[in-house]
Amino acid sequence: MIVVSNTTPIISLASINRLDLLEKMFGKIVISEAVYNEIKAKQHYGYSEIDNIFIEVQKITGYLYKDFLLKELDAGEAETIILAKEINADFVIMDENLGYKIANNVGLTAIRTLSILLKAKEKGYIYQLKPLLDQMIERGRWYSNNVYQAVLKQANE
Repeated sequence: MIVVSNTTPIISLASINRLDLLEKMFGKIVISEAVYNEIKAKQHYGYSEIDNIFIEVQKITGYLYKDFLLKELDAGEAETIILAKEINADFVIMDENLGYKIANNVGLTAIRTLSILLKAKEKGYIYQLKPLLDQMIERGRWYSNNVYQAVLKQANE
């Protein structure tokens, strides 16, 4: 299975010390150079965790498309979508709404961090989602009350 991740899901999971869920669920994660550089830009969540054996950094080749996508997205989002298309990814992990929509519109299967947590609970990798969600919010992640409640409902919490 080929999975490409954007920056925010990695930072979000690293902030709660659960980046291991990506490895448990997908084996290997591929990220673009832009995503790597965004995470390495400052010593914060994900900074050291990104240099893990299960995370592979790859260069994109479609720089023409990057310029086009940069009109709407940041460099990490643009390269994530391009890389996912170039390597025929099974999934792209993208939380930002516009990037998520564009990824789906170009034929990728986009999933979000909260979907990963829901699936991790379903598989028994975590037992409760709410404490992790609350911890992500405490550490800077923002979710609307509607999204928060909907995810907890899906998790039967």
